[in-house]
Amino acid sequence: MELFNLKKDKVEKIDVKSFKLEKEIQDLVENNLETIFQLQLVKSEFTVGNYRIDSLCFDSDNNAFVIIEYKKGASYSVIDQGYTYLQLLLNNKSDFVLALSQYQNKVLKTSDVDWSQSKIVFVSPSFNAYQKDSVNFKNLPFELWEIKRFGNDIIVLDKHEISSKESISSLSTSSTQNIITSVNKEVVVYGEEHHVSPENNQIYNIWLELKERFFELGEVSLNPKKHYISLVNDNNKAICFLNFRKTKIILDVPRGNINTDGSTSKEYFTFDDPKKIAKEHSWEWKRGTKGTVYKIEVSKGVDLDYVMFLVKQKFKSLNN
Repeated sequence: MELFNLKKDKVEKIDVKSFKLEKEIQDLVENNLETIFQLQLVKSEFTVGNYRIDSLCFDSDNNAFVIIEYKKGASYSVIDQGYTYLQLLLNNKSDFVLALSQYQNKVLKTSDVDWSQSKIVFVSPSFNAYQKDSVNFKNLPFELWEIKRFGNDIIVLDKHEISSKESISSLSTSSTQNIITSVNKEVVVYGEEHHVSPENNQIYNIWLELKERFFELGEVSLNPKKHYISLVNDNNKAICFLNFRKTKIILDVPRGNINTDGSTSKEYFTFDDPKKIAKEHSWEWKRGTKGTVYKIEVSKGVDLDYVMFLVKQKFKSLNN
């Protein structure tokens, strides 16, 4: 990727400012972890046995651990290292829960964590073709993110997208097959088919049309999770969460928080909804802050043009 500055109809190339050490990348990501990945940093340089984890993180939305590893070279196997760390996590649950308990300052049990949603994230200035091809399987709990630093202190992060529909379990001759089999018994990567299938024609057809309209918004992506599918913009900010039922799809559109003094969070959002189809819901956090969300029910006969009129409002609010 190349970046340019535009000055009086002329473009000037912005030079890449390379990272000299992995630690530079680690410090940058850890200091901005919530903004970049929406994660909490449990512990940096976390050691279990003979292994040291760069960043041990927690995903509060999925109630799961995420391990981030930072790399500069290309002389390592993403598959081998990724599954080794996942096996380390699953075989030492009490150690990880203890670290989380200390971070959250409360007593937790192993059952308080959703181990099936565990994930490994690799962050590097570049990945070679072999590394990218090695993770091109639909059910791998790994993510590859390329990070580049340019002049003017511009940081660009680019996620490597998976294109294959083949399962990692098809690699029956792999030297790591025993580890893969062991980990895959507990760690599950969910796809769209977990939530909706062609067998439910009514909802499936609505979903196909809704999905097509989502992508017409611009730079958006769909992230299937255990309990929902999230629609996010190119900054990984949630536009809505889709919950699938037998006869309808419920869109949860986050509004923001209302503080105890009546003030609202920075990106608090209100629909222009003349037809009043979006229903307001709220809940109270432990410290008294109120979380709020709009719920839109999409079923057969619903005006999808009007639904998208509402969704576009949320999308635009995140890009302002």
